Amino acid sequence: MSTFIRTLMAMAVAIPTGSTFGQTAYPARTVRVVVPFPPGGTNDLAGRIVMRELADTMGQPFVIDNRAGASGIIGAEIVAKAPPDGHTLMVSSTSHLTNGMMFKKVPYDTLKDFTSVALLAATPGVLMVHPSLPARSVKEFVALAKARPGQISYSSNGEGGTLHLSMSYLGSMANIQMAHVPYKGGTPATTALVSGEVQSLMGAISTNLSFIKAGRVRPLAVSSARRSTALPELPTISEAGVKGFDVDPWVGVFAPAATPRPVIERLHAAIKAALQKSDVRRQLDAQALEVWLLSQEEFAAKTKADYAKWGKIIQLAGVRPE
Repeated sequence: MSTFIRTLMAMAVAIPTGSTFGQTAYPARTVRVVVPFPPGGTNDLAGRIVMRELADTMGQPFVIDNRAGASGIIGAEIVAKAPPDGHTLMVSSTSHLTNGMMFKKVPYDTLKDFTSVALLAATPGVLMVHPSLPARSVKEFVALAKARPGQISYSSNGEGGTLHLSMSYLGSMANIQMAHVPYKGGTPATTALVSGEVQSLMGAISTNLSFIKAGRVRPLAVSSARRSTALPELPTISEAGVKGFDVDPWVGVFAPAATPRPVIERLHAAIKAALQKSDVRRQLDAQALEVWLLSQEEFAAKTKADYAKWGKIIQLAGVRPE
C-alpha cells in the first residue's frame, strides 16, 4: 500500500462523521429562540416552559427573543436568514403557515426556508365575548351578528393571523359579517376584549383561561373538533350549531433550512424528553396547552398538510392577500 493511500486512510479515520460532530459539538454556545410575537402569548408561554428545560439538559442557555411585528413575519425572517447551525430557532404557531398565503410579499418561503423540528402543543381556541354583549351561546351570537351586520367587532393577532382567519372562517360558515380590529399579538388582542374595546375574540384557551375563570370574558364554545380538557363543559362550535367548524392551531419549533440532520435529531430528542417530564406537562396543562408527541417526520408532514388545510380555510373565508 502506497504512503499516499495510507495517509488518506489515516485522515479519514481522524475526521469525525457529520453525526458524531453534530452530537458532540451542539450546542456550542447560547441558542437564540425567536418568538415572533409579544411576551405573554401562547407561543411565548410554550417556548419559555420547554426552553428552560432544554437549557438544563443541553448545557447551554436557550434565550427567548421576542420579535413581534407584521403578524410574525419580522421574527420569521430573522430565523430564515440565520446561519443553519441550530443556534437560532423559532417557536411559532399556525400563523407561520398562513402568512405566506396572506401577504403578497413575504421575504422567505414558508416551507422551503424552514425545517420543522418538533410540535410542542395544540392550542385549541375558544370563542369569547365581552360580558356587555347579550349573547350566551353560539346561536345567540350568530343571531345577533345577523341582526347587526358589520357591527360586532373582534380582535386578532394581526392581519392574516390564525385569530383573524378563524373568525373570518366562522363568518363564512355562519353567513355573518363582523368588523375586524387587528393587534400586534394575541395578548393585546385579549386585552382589547377584556377592556371592552372590542366585543368578541376567538383566542387560545391558554392565554384567556384566567379571564374566563374570573368572569371578565364570556366563553361560548371551543374551536376544535373535540372538547377541551381545560373547559370540558363548553361545547364545540360545531356542536353548538355551526356544523363542521374545526380550527385547532398549534405551537412548534422550527430551524433554518439546511440545519444539519444530527442537530435536528438532537433537538427533537431533547424536546420530546422535556415534554414527557411531569413538571413540564404540569406547567403546560396549567396553560391549557395540550401536548402532542409526534416524531420529527410526523411534524414535518403535519406542517405541509396544515399548510394546505389553512389554504382552503383562507379560500373559504374569502380573505385576500394584503
